[in-house]
Amino acid sequence: MPTPLEYHQLHRLGRPGRWRPIVGVPLLVFATFVLAPLAAFVPVIGWLLVTGEPVVAGLDAALDLDHVTPLGLAYVNIVLAAAIPIAILVNLALHGLGPGWLTSVARRIRWRFFGACLGLSAVALLATVMVSSVVPQGGGTGVTGEANAFTSTTRDFLLVVVILTPLQAAGEEFAFRGYLMQAFGGIFGSRAVTVLLSSLLFALAHGIGQDLPIFVDRFAFGLVAGALVILTGGLEAGIAMHVLNNFLAFGLALAFTDMSSALNPTGGTWWSLPGTLTQSLVYLVLATWVARRMGLRSTVAADTGLVPSQGGT
Repeated sequence: MPTPLEYHQLHRLGRPGRWRPIVGVPLLVFATFVLAPLAAFVPVIGWLLVTGEPVVAGLDAALDLDHVTPLGLAYVNIVLAAAIPIAILVNLALHGLGPGWLTSVARRIRWRFFGACLGLSAVALLATVMVSSVVPQGGGTGVTGEANAFTSTTRDFLLVVVILTPLQAAGEEFAFRGYLMQAFGGIFGSRAVTVLLSSLLFALAHGIGQDLPIFVDRFAFGLVAGALVILTGGLEAGIAMHVLNNFLAFGLALAFTDMSSALNPTGGTWWSLPGTLTQSLVYLVLATWVARRMGLRSTVAADTGLVPSQGGT
């Protein structure tokens, strides 16, 4: 009997050809970071026309990530959310695999598990806060200063975060832990290489010139999210953790600092790593345990005729 396939091996169920992921990876990158930013101008321009704002000035403001506006944050989120249909289309066009194969080995989002992971993410974040509270203040992990006043701009930012941030987080997961992991799995076959490469690209995509501790923090996030994809057989755990992380980061920015510093963090410190490692390890253990308790499948049969249309919980 053929060995069952893990998530990163699912391209073996699609059209044969080692060239397909080699073409697919640059195609995904080009579409996400070149075509999507251009296409995202359409809803932004539409909003400016509807609200009567000057189009040229509005576009300049939306693209100024050093001074982020609610429209600018919406633009960034729309671009990253576009990675969901892009990853699906590339997977379908090149590999002949439908949308479900990117979400999980069950060919669908396992909603009960996703809901549980949202709760587990909150537990992991609480553990992070507890560890950070005992880290020396020189590490810069604490929130200092008075709370910001709640203004109409705060309201607009909050609406963008609540509506679009979950889609942005899911877009990054579909691209980096979805298509790229399956593509690297098809090229190299190795669990470790697949997770390492997708995590490295994930960290690099957040900025080449970022401080090393910030880069390591994002790389570590990618490693945990990638491991969870293989251990649980789907993207649900990574999406849930990503959404909660971004909600926390943007919420703290709105409450105490500003959105520009949240999107362009500087002054990274190694003192942030104890909190990051705590969150990652706690979440990894809990999410994997819950997946096992729910009886979720993390593999599928290598024979496509044996692959079930539904699976897990």
